[in-house]
Amino acid sequence: MKNLATAVLMTIVTTVLFGLIYPLAITLIAQITLPDQANGQLIRKNGVLVGSRIIGQPFSGPGYFHSRPSAAGAAGYDAGASSGSNLGPTNQKLIDRIRGDVEKLQAENPGKPIPVDLVTSSGSGLDPHISPAAAEFQVPRVARERGINENELRQLIANHTISRTFGLLGEPRVNVLELNLELDERKPMPK
Repeated sequence: MKNLATAVLMTIVTTVLFGLIYPLAITLIAQITLPDQANGQLIRKNGVLVGSRIIGQPFSGPGYFHSRPSAAGAAGYDAGASSGSNLGPTNQKLIDRIRGDVEKLQAENPGKPIPVDLVTSSGSGLDPHISPAAAEFQVPRVARERGINENELRQLIANHTISRTFGLLGEPRVNVLELNLELDERKPMPK
């Protein structure tokens, strides 16, 4: 009986300590020291929530830089269904989707090599970044639709290119949401 009482008491103590006190303490520390990161790095424009720096979202209009394809959820970019497609390289469904994307992109920029991240999804399906090459590939279309100089767009891409972390981890990348938001500020879509 004494062992049972000790076991029950230990369960209650560890549940309160590690299930309540510890998570609340970590949340409080995060809210004090890194509030932006703790709250999802949300981006607001004129007080309206437009997205997050760390979650990708679709852009389909011709005057916007497009994100990577997403396999998260039926329509893509569903944070509740974050995952890759799990389709192997010989899967016909994957081959057909990529072939369709390649044909569309080749029509957009004939003769130019297509960056791989414009036709493949990330492991999470929620990657908010594209490579600088993928952004560069889209410059002619965006410039034409916006009526903006291509060199001005290239400078905007350069301003939004994030270097490798600590100079050696990862690859250079461009946050598509932040790039499109600045593009809207500088050169709104013609009406």
